[in-house]
Amino acid sequence: MARSKQASGSRPRSLEKSGAPETGVGDPEAQARQICLRLLTIAPRTRAQLAQALHRRGVPAEAAETVLSRFADVGLIDDAAFARAWVESRHHSRGLSRRSLSAELRRQGIESEEIREAVDTLDPEQEAATARRLVEQKMAGTRGQPPEVRVRRAAGALARKGYPAGLVFRLIKEVLEQESPSELLDLDPDQYLDPDDPGE
Repeated sequence: MARSKQASGSRPRSLEKSGAPETGVGDPEAQARQICLRLLTIAPRTRAQLAQALHRRGVPAEAAETVLSRFADVGLIDDAAFARAWVESRHHSRGLSRRSLSAELRRQGIESEEIREAVDTLDPEQEAATARRLVEQKMAGTRGQPPEVRVRRAAGALARKGYPAGLVFRLIKEVLEQESPSELLDLDPDQYLDPDDPGE
């Protein structure tokens, strides 16, 4: 009876283990595909990010390159689209400048040409308008404090977002002029830019 039960029941464990695993273990390309698909399901990734993830998981370089190239050919990996979306999102949500956005994309492993094309979608007028909005917000939040403190905090906050000092201090001066001409200062960037000031 015991023998007949074994014949009609599930397969022995030894046989189950000998079958082809669903995870693709033993097949480097299948493993690479699984890793990439799982990561891309969570969020968009650059080719460099996926390559790094495959390397950490011990996927052979040849198998990783094959899968990454295939994914790029079918559009599952698109660094140019990633860069454009990054620029739009980070500029509108964080107010980052073109310079800061370029630095972030380099850290994501995006090629220089694709970075340039993505950052060029943010025109200088839009960047200046964002900088003006940030200056106005920061100055409004420090109203009532000494002018030197207000200038330092606004300048520091925008410097950390990558905006050039010339633009920042021109905008600060314009805000001060609108508020009260009596508060005008000699705005020397070296005097007010303090990298240790949180400015937030």
